[in-house]
Amino acid sequence: MDAEIREYEEADYEACRALWAQLTERHRVIYGDPAIGGDDPGGGFDAYLANPNRRVTWVADHGGEAIGMAGLIVHGDEAAVEPAVVARAFRSRGVGRALVARAVEEAQRMGVRFLSAQPVARNLEAISFFLNCGFDILGHVDLFQDLAPGQGREWKSGITLHGRRLRY
Repeated sequence: MDAEIREYEEADYEACRALWAQLTERHRVIYGDPAIGGDDPGGGFDAYLANPNRRVTWVADHGGEAIGMAGLIVHGDEAAVEPAVVARAFRSRGVGRALVARAVEEAQRMGVRFLSAQPVARNLEAISFFLNCGFDILGHVDLFQDLAPGQGREWKSGITLHGRRLRY
């Protein structure tokens, strides 16, 4: 796919906010929870832009249209690719891989020691994508308790970690 990877500009705000909304909508679908992201599924983008640890955000530009974005959140010698999202119509064409490659390049240039990606547990496509991009070390696990069962999410069973069966 012919897309230019460039740094985010103010003029990209609406398109990138819409990409963030697509990511939020995907999370709503895979978790069966329409409350994820609240009333404004693109609203998390504003908090992302305000994150003081955000070093850079890239946009995949195709014919003047922002069709994907990825960012780099840095904490000392560790960093995370956050977010990594490509518009539905342009997925599986190498755009995401080009965005992540740019993040890896920049992290190396900055002297980052560990680069992570943190897809949600049910986003099997994202997990597979990041594995294919070379993220093959398990670094952190978030364990949850559902303190309001029956109020929006049904948990799937199927992951075993250290001999324990987990829901996700």
